[in-house]
Amino acid sequence: MILRGELAPGERLAEVALAERLGVSRTPIRQALPALAREGLLGAAGRRGYVVRSFSPQDVLDAIETRGLLEGLAARRIAERGATPELIRSLKECLSEGDAILGKRRFESADEQRYGEMNGRFHALIVDGAASRIVADTLARNDHVPFASARAVAFSRDLSELVPILNYAHRQHHVIVQALENREAARAEALMREHASPVKEVLNLKL
Repeated sequence: MILRGELAPGERLAEVALAERLGVSRTPIRQALPALAREGLLGAAGRRGYVVRSFSPQDVLDAIETRGLLEGLAARRIAERGATPELIRSLKECLSEGDAILGKRRFESADEQRYGEMNGRFHALIVDGAASRIVADTLARNDHVPFASARAVAFSRDLSELVPILNYAHRQHHVIVQALENREAARAEALMREHASPVKEVLNLKL
């Protein structure tokens, strides 16, 4: 609900009201609120109270840059160790899916969602392939910041603006896979870091 914007930044959360709103008992709510606070989505508000955290434009940009740094580290580790054939095959399946989505004559809102899901899988494959619990856990928390997740591709609601950005990002996907396949560790890391730049540039204009 928080990430979907159903709870407004600064909104105070009460167990009883939230339980009624969701149609559940107070017990799961009582367990969930401290967990969400630990994840950084909620802040303390008095005795046993919580408030929905707000995120500034700079928070969003910092989170996107953090994702680039951590995914760059993941890509470097994969390239140094050597990507498994299974990983390369799965990444190339994402490339083919992205090519098909972006190769359509008419790009629609449903395609935006499909691309976001593919993009999320592509990035998750690289993070999982690094086999680093610290990197994975840190990225999971970082993804709670709006627009920071690899699935969050809808920075512009104007599809005419979005398509060129996605085309550029997907061309980067192809080069990243090539670097991993060739075990070019430094190049793979640099490409993953650079991969966050188009998102930051667009958000600088929109936020």
